[in-house]
Amino acid sequence: MSTGTSVQIAQLQQLPMRDLWDRWRALMGTDPPRYNRGFLIRRLAYRLQELAYGGLSQTARARMDELLAQAGCDEIASKKHIVRGRREMPIIGTRLIREWNGQPHEVTAVPGGFAYRGRRYRSLTAIAELITGTHWNGPAFFGVGASTGKERAS
Repeated sequence: MSTGTSVQIAQLQQLPMRDLWDRWRALMGTDPPRYNRGFLIRRLAYRLQELAYGGLSQTARARMDELLAQAGCDEIASKKHIVRGRREMPIIGTRLIREWNGQPHEVTAVPGGFAYRGRRYRSLTAIAELITGTHWNGPAFFGVGASTGKERAS
């Protein structure tokens, strides 16, 4: 990495948010997103390197776009089908298997929700309630989300 680029990247750490936002506008040509400081610094550092050394090849960019589309993500890897406030959904095609009262239950992630026993549901919670007969947090029931290393007793 050239000295100039390295120095510019190192200086990003010292800049106040207002200056980071100004750098974003200058380097990206758009208003900055209201993400946290760490994201802005990492993305600006990447952009500085991209300008100095070139970006991804067309082949790499096309492959990345293909993988993101398969995962149901947009260009910044945000899930397209997530409704605000919902946890991150499993990748489409993911099978979730949970045993409850000695019976296995298999759910498949599909666009916009989940398939269970031939029907589509918008949430894992609806399926968990159907299986247990009582209110459950669906992602917790199926072990989706933050992993604690512990399994909830059935």
